[in-house]
Formats: sequence, structure tokens, C-alpha cells
Amino acid sequence: MYDQLRHDYLSCAGHKTLHTPNMDRLAAMGVRFANTYVQSPVCGASRMSFYTGRYVSSHGAAWNNFPLKVGEQTLGDHLRKLGVNSWLIGKTHMKADAEGMDRLGISRDSVIGARVSECGFDIFERDDGLWSDGPSGFYDEKRSPYNEYLRSKGYEGDNPWRDYANAADDGGQMASGWFMRHASKPANIAEEDSETPYLTSRIIDFIDEHKDGPPWLCHASFIKPHWPYIVPAPYHDMYGHNQIQPVNRDASERVDPHPVYSQFQNNVIGQAFSKDEVRQTVIPAYMGLIKQCDDQLGRLLDHLEESGRMEDTMIVLTSDHGDYMGDHWLGEKDLFHEPSVKVPLIIYDPEADTTRGTVVKDLVESVDLVPTFVEAMGGEVPSNILEGRSLLPFLQGKSTADWREFAISEYDYSATPMCANLGLMPKDARLFMVATDRYTFMHAEGGFRPMLFDRKVDPGELNDLGQSEAYRAVIAEMYDHLGQWSRRMSQRTTISDAEIEAKRSEPENVGIFIGAFDESEFETKFTEKLTGTSKPRPKNGT
Repeated sequence: MYDQLRHDYLSCAGHKTLHTPNMDRLAAMGVRFANTYVQSPVCGASRMSFYTGRYVSSHGAAWNNFPLKVGEQTLGDHLRKLGVNSWLIGKTHMKADAEGMDRLGISRDSVIGARVSECGFDIFERDDGLWSDGPSGFYDEKRSPYNEYLRSKGYEGDNPWRDYANAADDGGQMASGWFMRHASKPANIAEEDSETPYLTSRIIDFIDEHKDGPPWLCHASFIKPHWPYIVPAPYHDMYGHNQIQPVNRDASERVDPHPVYSQFQNNVIGQAFSKDEVRQTVIPAYMGLIKQCDDQLGRLLDHLEESGRMEDTMIVLTSDHGDYMGDHWLGEKDLFHEPSVKVPLIIYDPEADTTRGTVVKDLVESVDLVPTFVEAMGGEVPSNILEGRSLLPFLQGKSTADWREFAISEYDYSATPMCANLGLMPKDARLFMVATDRYTFMHAEGGFRPMLFDRKVDPGELNDLGQSEAYRAVIAEMYDHLGQWSRRMSQRTTISDAEIEAKRSEPENVGIFIGAFDESEFETKFTEKLTGTSKPRPKNGT
């Protein structure tokens, strides 16, 4: 998982100037899913859907640092039932439900407590990557293994991540990557010591240390190409502003925009990325970060081949969300245009020979990965818990005629200034997306009108049809889809349909006869304890 990697910033996905030969190499070995949607276009909520196989309104961790409640089963829980260990190297952006753990008496020092605290993973190396600090202290209070590594390499100070890996040396002055004007400068660190090569080395260490023993899943979760947008030499100047793809935006998008959309256009990030100077400075660095990720992927794939592990290891490449990069007058992520809500997804299955190099255009969701892994490891998908569908039929070339008609994404912006600016209560600061093979629809709570894009006639999603009378029937259909999804059985997770069906015959088996008039209506085996000679009543005082 590469954090904030756009779905269209791979050469195999059509980028015209950024060549990603190793991501392309993986796509040629496997299947590329061209229409993959995350369940929320923000780090924390999206990742919790990847890890639980459940929609955001099901697991409840709807934004960054919203705790994942104790009772949620995760990928690690499902795989351990199948004898598969589940390991983390890198980022989860998960916050533990400390209050819930205390209420249930779960010790953080226990194996169960450690897994609950780490989203179901065993930890090889937890590195959320944002080791920033300010007047109130560190953003992430956990130990930074990367900072410890940098200090061991001679990078001095209390926060080498800040001072070296994410800053440049500008004539003896620190040029922090937090200020995007420095994005074209090389990070003040040897390339091999920067974050992506470091984490790749740790993944290789893991593979070598686990060549024997039980099967495993390794969540190799990179922080890059996520901001700060700064990258070491030689990647900092590999690309120039003349290699940036044309921005996808139109002046009409700023004329009477949807109120929520307007708020994001006019926040600090949207205003910054509306400037050509910002795009021309940042995007070449973003491309350099992706190029470094691709080179390190090549290093990892080479190691898997040389060690023989390519023959028995499924590899999945994806991201938690995209990055607007100035498209639609926006920066970062947060809303439901394709640069934000769609992600790359490539799956290499060593046993799927017939589908290598194919591209799937069906609608796929991030919640589909957990059931895919469960089924790939020989398990039965617990459909009362997992809300996605296994992708193995696509990998195996089997029929998918009954595949989904629409994809869903959700966004809770209650913790943002945009909520306050709109005068909303937190419960109303919620957005819902419905995407079909033609339309992208957004419903906003709080009494706002919808948004709608017809991607067949407007593939750039520039013309909002949410107020068009000609599309009233389409909007009604999108609301029907949203209603169908919202009526799903999402909380009955402790009992399966099969168990429920088995219970239908239980009453008679355990001597319960509600509504019965005569014992002759039933087989003798059900009634024999209820018929025959009556028992004598004991005398008083006996």
C-alpha cells in the first residue's frame, strides 16, 4: 500500500510521462483492476475498511484518529483462524479504542491487547511516517523506529525525520518540506537512508526471517508518495513542469458550486493547488516520490524472485486514496472525483496463469480484499461480517455475471473547519457517493442538493448535473441504489445465515411447541417426554 498514490499515476494506467516499469511488471504478471474505489477518501477511515472488510458506517472509525471499536474483527482475526499469521511493516493510521479496552479489562501488554491496539496485526515494524512535532508535542506519540535508524546512521538531533528526510539544506538553512515552495529541492539525506528504501529493507528482512514456519500475510505499508512533497536526489529533479499532465479543471466549476464542494475549493489546500506555481513545484516532486517507490518495488520483486518466494506469494499493490493535485480546484483528497476516490489495484496470483496481463473494468471496492485473502487461503468467507466480495473469480477467469451494479464511498468531515463554516452539527457533516459504470453521484446530509456527473459524456467530471431537470430520473435511481445499500444487514455479525437457518428446526428439538394444539401433529420423538403417565404430586411437607 502506497499512501496517497493516484490511480492514474502509473504508466500502465496511462500516465504519459511517468514511467513505472515495476508496477507495470506486476500488472503484466497479474490482473489490474481499473475501477477500484476506496470506502472513504481519507487515510484512517479508508484503511479501517481495508483492514475490516466493512464499510465506514459499519466499523465507525470515520476519520483520522477516530478509534476502531474493540469488537471489530480484522484481517488478522480472519486469517489466524486459517493458520495464517498477519504482520505489519509500516503505516496503519489506526487509533486504538483505549476506553473500550479498559471497559473490558483488556491489558495492552497481553497478546490480545497488542493485536487490538494494532488493528489486528502483529508488529514487525510500525511506522506511521508522520513524525512531525510542534508546540504541543509530536503528532504521533509512538516510538519512531525510523528516527532511531537515522540516529544510528549519524543523523543528529531529536527528530531526524523532520530535519533530514523531510527537509532540504538551502545554503546552510533548513528548507522544510512542509512548505511546498521547497518541493523542488533535494531532501537532505542519502537516498538509501530515505523512508521508502528503509521500509523496503525492513520488508526484505521480514521475508528472510520468515522463510520457514506458518503462512503469513505481510502488510507492507509505505508512507510515500504522501506529503511532505520532498524527495532525495536524484529523484528531486527527474521531472520538470513540462512533464506534468494537463490540469483537469474548468472555470465553470467555480460558478455556483455545491456548498460542500465550495468549502473544499476555498480551504487552504484548495487555494494553494489552484495556483500554477504550486502545481509546477509540487507535482514533479510527487512524480519523483512515485518513481522512487517504483524502483524500490523492483528491488523487492527481484528479491522475491531470487529467493523463490514469487512462486508461492500473492502480491497486491494498492493505495488508501488518491491526490487531487489541483484537479477540480482542489488539493489533497476528501471528495469523490476520480483522482481522490479511485486507487490503483494490481493482484498477482502465482496460480492464476490464464488471466495474466488482463485489465478488469468492473466496479471493485477496497472491502473486497479481505474476502479475497480469506478465500485464497482456503477459508469460507463469513458474509455476515465481511461486506465485500472475493476477487478470485476475476483472477481465475470465472463468470462474474452477477457482480455489483454500484460502488459506495463515505466521507465524514465533522472534524474539519468546513463543517463549522457550513454551520452543521457533526452528525450532518457526512457525504455518500454512489458510482456506477456511467455516473458518479454524491448525497450530502444537512439539507444540501446532490451532485451528479455523467462520465460517459463528461469523463473529466467537470459538469455537475445535480440540479439538471433532464437527470431527475438518474438522480432518483442513484437514491434507490443508496437506499438499497443503507438497508443492508451490517450489524448482525455474531451469527451467520447458515446458523440462523439451522435454528428454524430447534424449537421442537428442544421441547418448545409454541402454537401447538395437539401432540398428534408431531413425530413421537418430539413429544415422548410430554406424554404418558403423569407424575404423582408429593404430599405437603414431604
